[in-house]
Amino acid sequence: MNALDAIFKAYDVRGTYPDQLDEELARSIGNAFAAFAGAPNLVLARDMRPSSEPLAHAFTEGANDAGCDVIDVGLGSTDMLYFASGRYDMPGVMFTASHNPAQYNGMKFCRAGAAPVGEETGLADIRAAVEAGAYHRAERRGEVETRDALAEFADHVRSFVDMAALKPLRVVADTANGMGGLVVPTVFEALPFDLTVLYPELDGTFPNHPADPLNPDNLKDLQAAVRDLGADVGLAFDGDADRVFLVDDDAEPVSGSTTTAILAQSILARNPGEKVVHNLICSRAVAEVIREGGGEPIRSRVGHSFIKQVMAETGAVFGGEHSAHYYFRDNWRADSGLIAAVLVLERLCQAGAPLSELRRPFERYVQSGEINSEVSDPREVIEAVARHFSERLPDAAQDRLDGLTVDAGEWWFNLRPSNTEPLLRLNLEAPDRDACDARTAEVLEVVRG
Repeated sequence: MNALDAIFKAYDVRGTYPDQLDEELARSIGNAFAAFAGAPNLVLARDMRPSSEPLAHAFTEGANDAGCDVIDVGLGSTDMLYFASGRYDMPGVMFTASHNPAQYNGMKFCRAGAAPVGEETGLADIRAAVEAGAYHRAERRGEVETRDALAEFADHVRSFVDMAALKPLRVVADTANGMGGLVVPTVFEALPFDLTVLYPELDGTFPNHPADPLNPDNLKDLQAAVRDLGADVGLAFDGDADRVFLVDDDAEPVSGSTTTAILAQSILARNPGEKVVHNLICSRAVAEVIREGGGEPIRSRVGHSFIKQVMAETGAVFGGEHSAHYYFRDNWRADSGLIAAVLVLERLCQAGAPLSELRRPFERYVQSGEINSEVSDPREVIEAVARHFSERLPDAAQDRLDGLTVDAGEWWFNLRPSNTEPLLRLNLEAPDRDACDARTAEVLEVVRG
């Protein structure tokens, strides 16, 4: 495998430091990104990992060599970087490996206005330049300016809610020693909530638990704190704080699909008739709620670059993913865990009901959760599954928007290949637990032979 194959992913650059990603490579990538962006300046932020500062410094040197000025906003969350890219109208780069363990680091890129840069929108070109050894040295070397964007970002987040509608709620946030420890208290200091933050210290070695709230084990401390404090809601942020997972007042996790539906209903109440994007592994309830709210649901492939592209093409007001990424048109179509969090809290204040009750009308089906299967040839297995269900359920609809989706009416599933590993990811939904378990076993039997 080419060394660059290991770190250039579909949506970002990510690898272990320093064996896969080091300063020399970061300098080359900075130079290539500056040349690709073709802008006189770019904005840069970083997370709290020990390797983020040296990597960001090397990247800055490469960009400066290409004649590009760098606006360094320092420590921040990924959604703060997107905000800065939008507000300053500059390309941007965030140094983070999100929820990955401490030995990892990486880069998330965007063009001016927080427009995504993925494999099909520039990342392949950046990689090709690095691989070719192209290195640009401009006549005028770029300069570095440091700028504090945090207060401006916090004001922007709070602008999404009606401050007069907010009431005192007890909130617990587990920031997992990630960037939420910086941005969450700053946003909440002007809100009427009683906030308790677990593990607010910025520590990229993650001494308490991994910053991956998708894993239920990493929610245990938050659930215990919600119970102990009698909190109204718990918020679990990932390492770069662009995703948020909810825990209700009974300390029960809330799925990304349910949160998407709650947010869609609230946003459509303010923006009637608008379009809302959801990825194709979201619960069927999401599209139903959008229609019930007078909106138009639009189905998308999984992944932030696809969601943002569809939002740009359709003018959609909001987008949500089952993985707890939430996108807002008034946030340059970028995702923000903090904006999602304050909007859910506003909804709770307006509803006058606990989250354990508010969530119920949105939870209409049972989902399998994402189940991974390691297979030798993912595409061959997908074709075999398609043939099997064409014969067994000839009336079931099939599509290839992202992998294979089979819709059998009462139940459906999506099977799609991983971008980085020889894995197939199965998501299935059915009317009840027994049906879900039975259908999941049926599909997995075909997948795993």
